[in-house]
Amino acid sequence: MFKIAICDDENLFAEELKELISGYLMEKGLVFEIDTYSSGEALVELGIEMAQYTIVFLDINMDKVDGIMVAEKIREISRDVFIVFVTAYVDYSLEGYRLDVVRYLLKGNAHFQSNINECMDAIIKKLNYSVTKRKFDFREGRKELSLERLLYIESNLHILRFHIMEDDMKEYTMYETLNIFETKLPEDDFIRIHQSFLVNIKHIKNVARYKVILTNGVELTIPKARYTGVKKKFIKCQGEI
Repeated sequence: MFKIAICDDENLFAEELKELISGYLMEKGLVFEIDTYSSGEALVELGIEMAQYTIVFLDINMDKVDGIMVAEKIREISRDVFIVFVTAYVDYSLEGYRLDVVRYLLKGNAHFQSNINECMDAIIKKLNYSVTKRKFDFREGRKELSLERLLYIESNLHILRFHIMEDDMKEYTMYETLNIFETKLPEDDFIRIHQSFLVNIKHIKNVARYKVILTNGVELTIPKARYTGVKKKFIKCQGEI
């Protein structure tokens, strides 16, 4: 999952940038969360938790704590976060080099959308990130899906119900057993938490008290016999991320 922060004191521009980035990621079939911050102070207050973000888009020209200062704080914590400066000016090349900034996005540029796309393409290439797509024959019709968008599969009386994150949550069904279908998906990406639930581990937000909490807020029960194994695999996956 891509976790992205946008830090800009122009709220309208921040929302516009969020929509443009969301459109790119949706088209690529990627799973993401985007948080917006209206000041440098608000982002810096996260402290070490700033490292949770894959990419941070920073307005350079903010009052009090500007984008340069925020980038310096991020670099004190992590060299892995991708930083993109968003600015109305172009005279910050030395700071960008020092802070290992991926790109500058110039506000008001007529090619702003294509610049965002190029920036995101470059980051995805650096991450060596790829999206796995599969075609499935659902009762509702044949459909190609990004496995990143598959939250979990629920089994009930030999009917599998696929919970898919598209523009909103969608459900598709097919006749099959979960035992058989489980073998068709990447073992490292999915985990059987229950006889009736196969879950995309990238969408597990937390594992606690014999249940998993998914990124969309859904809670699924884990039987006591499976709990330790599910918890260990979740912790291992978090460490790899």
